[in-house]
Amino acid sequence: MIHRGVAGVVPQVRQRWRRVAVPVLLVALVCALTVHLAGRAGGADPSRCDRFAAASSARAEQVTGSGARVVVIGDSWSVGLGLADPSASWPARLPGRVHVAGFSGSGFSEQASECGAVSFADRALGALREGADLVVVEGGLNDYDQTDAAITAGFSRLMGELAGLRVVVVGPASAPSRALAVPRVDALLASLAARYDVAYVRTSGLALTYLDDRLHLTAAGHRAFGDAVARQVGRRIASLSDRPGS
Repeated sequence: MIHRGVAGVVPQVRQRWRRVAVPVLLVALVCALTVHLAGRAGGADPSRCDRFAAASSARAEQVTGSGARVVVIGDSWSVGLGLADPSASWPARLPGRVHVAGFSGSGFSEQASECGAVSFADRALGALREGADLVVVEGGLNDYDQTDAAITAGFSRLMGELAGLRVVVVGPASAPSRALAVPRVDALLASLAARYDVAYVRTSGLALTYLDDRLHLTAAGHRAFGDAVARQVGRRIASLSDRPGS
């Protein structure tokens, strides 16, 4: 039983609630969308990018070997993300005096990383400040969700930065978490390397061991990957070391 006078109040209250609630919900949705888009445009969590930058600098200070100057431009695999001793990441298996310019999450394409201008092309100039007898570029796993056009544009920019230098491109291995995308990226990088007349090393067929994230290598995985790459580029590095003045 509804008392007379109350029946007319309930619909009015509901109407007022709708008038208030709908605009509030719309504002909330707009704010959420704005924050999401700002996050995409501005990049990843700043503290995460800061950690990547610190790890990149720390790995760059760990120079291994002797002989011809080899500069490795790469991603988290070159940095040694997840290793107790990042200086033991796969580039340490290469002959020559090896300098590593890696940044976790980076790739050939400009938008592979959400940490700003850290693509291979963006970092090439800084990595080569002191020159290089050989440049080894390793990556592709972080380009798994990028378009062919984006990867091609980034690769072309990189080749422009490396013009006149000896270059070897090392393609992506089949990390389980991104294995479905590897064949496309691998084939594209191989064709681009051929177009620019640079050597290409396929690693997609290697049997490697991974950490629990199914993306990054264990210490044993780094050794196996590094040894496989070294077998492919070792002769090039050895010929450079034999030159007078090396």
